[in-house]
Amino acid sequence: PMNKRAYQICTHCIMDTSDSTISFDARGWCDYCRNYEQNLKPNWHPGEQGTREIMPLIEKIKREGAGKPHDCLIGISGGLDSSYVTYIAKEKFGLRPLMFHCDAGWNSDLGVSNIQKIIEGMQLDLVTEVVNWEEMKDLQRAFFKAQVPFVDTPQDLALFSAIYNFAAKNDFKYVITGGNNSTECVRECLEWTYFSTDMKHVRDVHRKFGTRPLKTFPVCDILKYKTYYRWVKGIRVTKLLDSVPYIKKDAIRELNERFGWQEYPQKHYESRFTRFFESFWTPKKFGFDKRRAYYSSEILTGQMTREDALDRISRPQLDEETMRQEFEYVAKKLGWTVAEFEEIFRGENKTFRDYANNFFLITLGTRVSNMLGIDNRIFR
Repeated sequence: PMNKRAYQICTHCIMDTSDSTISFDARGWCDYCRNYEQNLKPNWHPGEQGTREIMPLIEKIKREGAGKPHDCLIGISGGLDSSYVTYIAKEKFGLRPLMFHCDAGWNSDLGVSNIQKIIEGMQLDLVTEVVNWEEMKDLQRAFFKAQVPFVDTPQDLALFSAIYNFAAKNDFKYVITGGNNSTECVRECLEWTYFSTDMKHVRDVHRKFGTRPLKTFPVCDILKYKTYYRWVKGIRVTKLLDSVPYIKKDAIRELNERFGWQEYPQKHYESRFTRFFESFWTPKKFGFDKRRAYYSSEILTGQMTREDALDRISRPQLDEETMRQEFEYVAKKLGWTVAEFEEIFRGENKTFRDYANNFFLITLGTRVSNMLGIDNRIFR
């Protein structure tokens, strides 16, 4: 672990000093909990009010999409958020989405099955972009060699970039995402999850550790996305789940009953790589468990008790034998022997600050978004 701070855990959620930037008040509440109560909760209306507020935009999407095969674009991974927002968009609001999937080479069998069930169950059209595996592998190897915590940057970058580049190229003005406050109100700190779309950072890591040019790899710099795509191309991103009641267990049951959709053991496990990265790599190498943010979000939104969260976080998500098998699988898929991968695992930990980045510009823009109320989650 990189953090030498004296240990403390929030008395309200389960965020702790594995996030080295966390702060606590006299009650022992962390800044995530304070921010939720003071800034996020008062401005979030996931019910009748939220539905009323979103309807003018829904009607505008329908008007502008009249006569076209589809009126909006939705990215689907097979995970709960993207699956449920698809259901809400079509069944509740009557939108006609084109579904988009980016295959970065790490889809789990369950993820593929769930995508198929949603597409076929709602009779939707699907476009799939397959990332060049040799380029994906080279960039992933580079991030492992860089020894930074967020080795999921290449996959995250590909998924994000592919859909927004597709939207811009095909003149989609409305992109609906599964992002939401209900299960994501605790935003992970930057030392855990740095911006995957900071292309200055990505290019520096790849220049130092990559071995082949990224000729076809989908990229979209966050500055391009926030400026050119938004204000020149007119692409609007909508988090539809923030306007309706979104209770995780109810959504799982509804999707299962309607389409046979199957639950995952943990958020983001539709990707086999993300499952390995979150259940093994970051807890064992960097000393933090991203489940703390996921469970804390559910605590704050009343979907999990703190006692249950503490019990679940006390146990590893995967047993030792499964983690060993996953370690071997990832090593082999990335072209390393187990011994070579173990040597990387034992290497000196670094942070994004050890490489070139656009941290100042991105954080400035994000803080402006906070001040304008565009995103009320805490950011640091």
